[in-house]
Amino acid sequence: MLTDLILAILHHLAIVTLIVLIAIEFALLRPGMTPKDLRRVATVDAAYGAVAGLVIVIGICRAIWGAKGADFYLSNPWFWAKMASFAAIGLLSIPPTLALLKWRKTLRADATFLPPDADIARLRRFLHAEVALLALVVGFAAAMARYG
Repeated sequence: MLTDLILAILHHLAIVTLIVLIAIEFALLRPGMTPKDLRRVATVDAAYGAVAGLVIVIGICRAIWGAKGADFYLSNPWFWAKMASFAAIGLLSIPPTLALLKWRKTLRADATFLPPDADIARLRRFLHAEVALLALVVGFAAAMARYG
């Protein structure tokens, strides 16, 4: 029972951290950002990816060692809706991450480099979609917990 509680707390903290990181990334990735902002947003994006990995690992641990057990999750349609949404977020996060890596590399070669506003706007659309899907993940998690 204590293991389930600890895993639940860690899972929720990781998800909240993920939400905070995407909010920071969204705030930093904007027209008129500075080279310092560009470095920061690349760092935040890397942390976002790492925390997303933690969410997955902790979630798997919850399914294996948590009180509800793997059968509860694997037979729960809301679990699969949540997983599909989370996977879609992962796919949507690839273009911004690749662009940020490229921009950071360019910034190392040219300390005054800033990406064009149109490119920033394109990446912000990906972030908008990620945020919308993250809201679905939270909703599906609530439905999942009440299933059966």
